[in-house]
Order: sequence, then C-alpha cells, then structure tokens
Amino acid sequence: MPPKKNTGFAKPKNTGGTLKRIFSYMYGFKPQLILIVFCIVISVFANVAGNYMLRPLIDKYIEPFIGQENPDLSGFVSTIIIMAVIYLCGALSTYIYQRIMVNISTTTLFRIRTDLFNKMESLPVRYFDKHTHGELMSLYTNDADAIREMLSNSVAQFISSSITVISVFTIMVVYSWQLTILVILMLFIMLRVIGVIGKNSSRGFKAQQESLGNVNGYIEEFIEGQKVVKVFCHEDKANEEFNKLNDKLCQASTKANTYANILMPIMNNLSYLHYAATAVAGGIMTVNNIGGMTVGTVVSYLQFTRSFSQPLTQLSQQLNAVLTALAGAERIFRVIDETPEEDNGYVTLVNAEIAPDGTITETDRHTGIWAWKHPHQSDGTVTYTRVEGRVEFDDVVFGYEPNKTVLNGIRLYAGQGQKIAFVGSTGA
Repeated sequence: MPPKKNTGFAKPKNTGGTLKRIFSYMYGFKPQLILIVFCIVISVFANVAGNYMLRPLIDKYIEPFIGQENPDLSGFVSTIIIMAVIYLCGALSTYIYQRIMVNISTTTLFRIRTDLFNKMESLPVRYFDKHTHGELMSLYTNDADAIREMLSNSVAQFISSSITVISVFTIMVVYSWQLTILVILMLFIMLRVIGVIGKNSSRGFKAQQESLGNVNGYIEEFIEGQKVVKVFCHEDKANEEFNKLNDKLCQASTKANTYANILMPIMNNLSYLHYAATAVAGGIMTVNNIGGMTVGTVVSYLQFTRSFSQPLTQLSQQLNAVLTALAGAERIFRVIDETPEEDNGYVTLVNAEIAPDGTITETDRHTGIWAWKHPHQSDGTVTYTRVEGRVEFDDVVFGYEPNKTVLNGIRLYAGQGQKIAFVGSTGA
C-alpha cells in the first residue's frame, strides 16, 4: 500500500484547549461578560418577536382590510409602533454588547502580547538564532490581530447565532411541523457542507499563517542585510529564495481562501433554495387549508426561515476567522510555553567600596565602583574582585546548540579600552 500523501498542515491540534486558554486571559471581565450575554439575549428576542408579530399583523389587519373602503387602522398603527420599539431595543442591545466586546478583546490581546514579550526576554539566544525576526514579529502582528478579530466579532456572533437557531426552530415547530421537516433536511445539508469545506479550509489557513511568518522573516532579514547582499552580488540568489517562499505563501493562501470564499455563496444558494421550497409548500398548504395554515403564518414562517438560515451562514463566515485565530494562538502559546534560559551562575556584579587598606566591601548605594561578588561553595567564604575593564577567556567552548559549537578552546585577553572583534570567514 503506498504511503499516504501529506495534504498540508493539520488543523489546530487542541482546539478546545486553545480556546480555553484564550478565554483565561479575560479574567476580571465577569460582569461585562454577563451583560454581553444579557444584551445578546435581548437582541435575539427582539428579532424573533418582530418576526412573530408579522402573523397577527397580516391575519388580523392587512388581509381583512382587503376590499374595505374605510378600514380602522388604529390597531394596525399600534402594532407597527410596537414592532418599531422592539426592533429599536434590539439594535441598541446589539450596539452595547459589540462595544463592550471590543474593549474586552483589546485588553485580552494586551495581556497576551505582554506574556509573549516577557517570555521572549527570558528565552536563550539559541532560540532567536533558530527563528527569524520576521517570523517572531508575525506573532505580534498577524497572529495577534487574528485573535482580536475572533474575540471582537466571532465570540458574540456564535452566542447570538446559537440562541437564534434554538428559539427560531422552536417557534417554527409550533407553527408547522410539516414545513419544519424541510428545515431539518436543509440543516443537515448545510452542516455537511460546512464540515467538508471547513476541514479543508482549516489546513489551508494553518499553512497560510506559517508561510506568512516565513515570508515576513525573510524580508526583514533581507532589508537588514541589504548592504551585504549588494557587496557580494547576492541579488539573484536572494530573489530566488524569496520567490520560493512567496510562491509557497501564494499557494497556501489560494487554497485557504478558495474554500473560504466558496462557502458563503454555497450557503446563500442553499438558503435561497430552502426559502423557495418553503414558500411553495406553505402556499399549497394555505390553499388546501392543511394544518390551519394562513397567509400570515406563511409570511411569518418565511421570515423565520431567513432568521434560521442567516445564523448558519454567519457561523460559516466566522469560521475562517476562528480557524486563523486558533492557528495564530497556537503559535503564540508555543512560544509562551518555551523553556526559559536558566541562570546557573553564582558570581554577581555589585556596588562596592574600597577601604584605605584596599579591602573591598559590598554596599547598597551607588559608588561608581563595581566588583565581582564570588561566593565560594567549598568553604562558604565570599571574595570581591574589582572590575577594571580587563576581559580574559581561558579555553572557552561556546555554541547556541549543544551539538554545534561556534567557539572551541578560545583563549583571549583584552585590556582596558582595547577592542577585539571576531570576524566570520566572509569578513562580513
């Protein structure tokens, strides 16, 4: 059996864990989060209630008015005013929870960036030798912005859409269980489409984030080393390497956005198909008086059909932002979870005073005199050596990686004010 071909980057390894970790940065926002949920419920209720009032509006007022010369419009106007007030409350609630969510998302992102920067300060030099500057900068820009987009829009949208789907589905069952069968069938088709396309889109966005970091890293390294590139006529080689990375990013972005961009049209067309099928079935039921179906019920049901399919479409829209954010969050948390560099040294630099007899002692105040404090583990004594500007390396072996040494057996002495430089093989 031939080996399975690698189709690209896998989806986020721990979606639930990554989401939980992102939400853990929202500490201190419990009252605001409760208010957000309350406003979302009010917004959803206003939308559902407004659609629900279409049924009595048509059956009690509009349909009976047909053929009347002087109909009484007082009840009709009152109903319209009530609907306007309901929709206004819904719009206000939507504005409030979106405004609060923006504040929470920016603060959360601030905390994540702070942890990321603090961790980078504690990482060993070998980590930065293995990762390009642009790749690390991409964590603060592309990946962090993806998380902000998810928190600002997707989280509230998911809650709103979920409540809407449940409440609307309940009312649709009460209105007509026969038409609801069409809803269930279309829901099954939509979920299957979202699952198939979302799986392929996830791999594409993961690859896109990785490739974007590589391209940014190469561009930054190229700009910083532009003089060296020019001196050694390295332009053609630099262009060749850039084209490889850029082509890889283009392929990953094309694949990711191909699946992402076809999802919305497919979902819209499915919702239109469902809308048309519901209208035809509802009309037939009204003409034949099946299940007590009325014109107002059909119109209201069609609006609920829109209200039911629209949240599913919105979820599919937000799916791309969530996948991108999770891919970026995993990259950020991977750096935050890196093992920091351990300081095993015990010789420290301290402020010192020198007595007339030459004795050096440690002091807490700034004297302008520095000394190396050397505690001896063998007998517990402490000695102080004044810093005089001399540097001496005696048989030093150094490397960023244990199995890849850079300096081997170096012996070096530099006096005060003397400058000594290590030069690579190219002289650059």
